[in-house]
Amino acid sequence: MWRCFTIKQELPINDQIREKEVQLIGENGEKLGVMSTREALELAGEKNLDLVLVSPNSKPVVCKIMNYGKYKFEQAKKEKEAKKKQKVLEVKELRVTPNIEEHDFGFKAKNARKFLEAGNKVKITLRFRGREVNNVKSGEIVLDKFIQELEDISVVEKQPKLEGRNMFTILAKKA
Repeated sequence: MWRCFTIKQELPINDQIREKEVQLIGENGEKLGVMSTREALELAGEKNLDLVLVSPNSKPVVCKIMNYGKYKFEQAKKEKEAKKKQKVLEVKELRVTPNIEEHDFGFKAKNARKFLEAGNKVKITLRFRGREVNNVKSGEIVLDKFIQELEDISVVEKQPKLEGRNMFTILAKKA
């Protein structure tokens, strides 16, 4: 299996450096002083390394002798590791109706608790069917009951709101 890392070239290297004089830093981090770009390129060429423009805004510009391909490879590797470690926050949705039975309510509340403990947000959507939309108060009571049931581990991120035939609220884990 081949693994391919794309090398994005952001820093000018070798012949792309257009300055006359550069402050040179060696491959081990030691300062080699101010010299012409041609001399710096020759030094880098002797060591089979690249001359990389590190700080273009200073006077004179700062260049470093390094293996640019290896440097970019390690940068890509670090980015990949950072991506692995970040947690993707999900919003889990639970759908209920205004006339939900007690057992169903307990089951949904247990699932919501599990989702919150896993670090996800929970969106509780209450769907009105038919003429149920005429009695919005019963929907608010059900959502308030969910909020009270989960108030020990959650905080209300978005208050219950009616949009068309749906009323919803969003709960997030307490900090």
